[in-house]
Amino acid sequence: MKLQDRLKELRTHHELTLKVLAELSGLSVSYLSDIERGRTTPTLATLEQLATALGLSLLDFLSGVDFAGELTDASLPPGLAQLKNDPEYSEKLTPDWLETLSNIQMRGKRPQTKQDWLELYLHLRRVLEQ
Repeated sequence: MKLQDRLKELRTHHELTLKVLAELSGLSVSYLSDIERGRTTPTLATLEQLATALGLSLLDFLSGVDFAGELTDASLPPGLAQLKNDPEYSEKLTPDWLETLSNIQMRGKRPQTKQDWLELYLHLRRVLEQ
């Protein structure tokens, strides 16, 4: 996933407008918009400001981004972390499955709820087992 997509996903997950995130981070609305549109590349200091404003560590903020490290619960898309922690599926959702699922987008959107992720996971398992 690209950095701009990760930022937008986190912002919308926290139900923040660009204006509110700008206030929380000390950055301008236009600058945040440029980041989300991929028009500019933020500095490390800016990324730290954004992570802090979203209540995340920088590692969690960047996890899942193409150049970042492994996924953590905080870096998983909404609903997928809940599914990962479900006792019925926690052992079945290997790191490979989590990475695969977290990279899936359909028409620019991803599942949001635990149930949506579960349905996607079960469907993919059925397809792959055939």
